[in-house]
Amino acid sequence: MKVQEIQNLLDFIAKSDLAEVTIETENLKVSVKRYTGVIQQTTAMPLATTSIIAQPQVIAQPTITQPQVTETKTAPAETSKANLIAIRSPMVGTFYASSKPDAPLFVNVGDDVKVGKVVGIVEAMKLFNEIESEVSGKIVEIVAKNATPVEFDQVLFWVQPS
Repeated sequence: MKVQEIQNLLDFIAKSDLAEVTIETENLKVSVKRYTGVIQQTTAMPLATTSIIAQPQVIAQPTITQPQVTETKTAPAETSKANLIAIRSPMVGTFYASSKPDAPLFVNVGDDVKVGKVVGIVEAMKLFNEIESEVSGKIVEIVAKNATPVEFDQVLFWVQPS
């Protein structure tokens, strides 16, 4: 049986309602079964030496590209970041700037904060963890955007200590 004949057989079976077909000749045994609308060739063993030349198949490999993430931070106009203290995320999760979508923000740029004041929330696995300021001073920049993922140790706020 030639490759073209096998292909014609598969095409015929695909168009029919047959669930299974087995064809056996002196030189070749072909068994084809249909699973959920897909035709699968299960066995093709030559019983004696035959020369079947198959066309090589090119299989496209999926390409996975990583999204390019660029982080832009605007430097505060009033001072350099060398004099600022960062409030960082203690965990991986989603940052929220307020307790509810319609609630006011915990802090805004220019607000004074004291040690222990809640400045945001990081939600991880349905647990909402309050982020408290560890420094007293003025919020100079809010780096994290509301309702966006944050990494462990990512800067959330820049504070000018008082």
